[in-house]
Amino acid sequence: MKTAKGDTPSGSRPAPVISDDLIQRVWNGARIDAAEARACYYLPLEELGVLADRRRRLARKNAWQGQGNRIATYLVDRNVNYTNVCNVYCKFCAFYRTEKDGDAYVITREELDRKIEETLELGGTQILMQGGHHPKLNLDWYLELLNHIRDIFPQINIHAFSPSEFIHFRDLFDLPLEDLIARFRDAGLGSIPGGGGEILVDRVRRRISPLKAMSDDWLEVMDTAHRLGLKSSATMMFGHVETLDDRIEHLDRIRTQQDRSGGFTAFIAWTFQSENTKLKADSVSAGEYLRMQALSRIYLDNIPNVQSSWVTQGPEIGQIALRYGANDLGSVMIEENVVSQAGTTFRLTVADMKRLIADAGYEPRQRDNWYRLVDGPAVAPASPALP
Repeated sequence: MKTAKGDTPSGSRPAPVISDDLIQRVWNGARIDAAEARACYYLPLEELGVLADRRRRLARKNAWQGQGNRIATYLVDRNVNYTNVCNVYCKFCAFYRTEKDGDAYVITREELDRKIEETLELGGTQILMQGGHHPKLNLDWYLELLNHIRDIFPQINIHAFSPSEFIHFRDLFDLPLEDLIARFRDAGLGSIPGGGGEILVDRVRRRISPLKAMSDDWLEVMDTAHRLGLKSSATMMFGHVETLDDRIEHLDRIRTQQDRSGGFTAFIAWTFQSENTKLKADSVSAGEYLRMQALSRIYLDNIPNVQSSWVTQGPEIGQIALRYGANDLGSVMIEENVVSQAGTTFRLTVADMKRLIADAGYEPRQRDNWYRLVDGPAVAPASPALP
């Protein structure tokens, strides 16, 4: 038995005692419960990282024709924010504008086409399209937008409209979620991002975004989308007003939903960025970020891919995260407007991605939204990856 050590998020209980049996069960790939997850969180960071890397290798053993432990992936896509007009006024957001603001916008078709053309020229396979909760755009505007992209750029995947946007659509257009999502799918929507997850605890959500979709709403959108054949990612934004127990409850709700519908392709956790927002909080350390990502890999035993968050943590920590449970470095992010408004402006090229992955000991490969490899072998790893 050992007493765990580690930073305690605000409001959490004291660190528990960890048994050798629990550590062995994690190593063997067994499912753990919330209390056990809480105990694991307080392990020494390097030990937790070793366990998360072990779980990564177990999860990826049979992926990519048996090369899942030698490969780490990246995506080439572009964030397209179709409007910054939003009427939910989240305290953590520096991106939104009201209709009266001078820099409020709704994207034109010409601007959208230019952005997609540039993405394709750079080898991109997808656009991640999200926007504010605009109170006046009608249903036809969204469906025509999807049809337009599909007709002109059939080779691009449209990864768009987070669950909170679909809840906004449901309320604004007075249509059932199943009908709405089916219409969007038929118009060209290919998959759904996990944005707006924040922390899936309503007490927390009421403090940081009281006008936004609550936890059950977010999960209902994902459940409906999965039943309709659309895959999605799952996310968590932490480091604001939540406790460790809130974070673990969030992970548990994601895992339960995945048991039910099986549609999450990946999990991505990132840290709250407070600059230019109404919600202020102390910055989350790189160590705590790695600790939380490692715990996520261990707890989410039914989600095959974990993506590191270099966008908020920087390229070096994103690279280190590949040894703390992640098997994917995320997107080169040709364009990003939301996090950058909160003061974080890291940028990477495809060459940067390949270098970071290779220097970590893996073979860098480009993938699509469904984690299918879309390129040939890249460069050889700088050092042998773990078996």
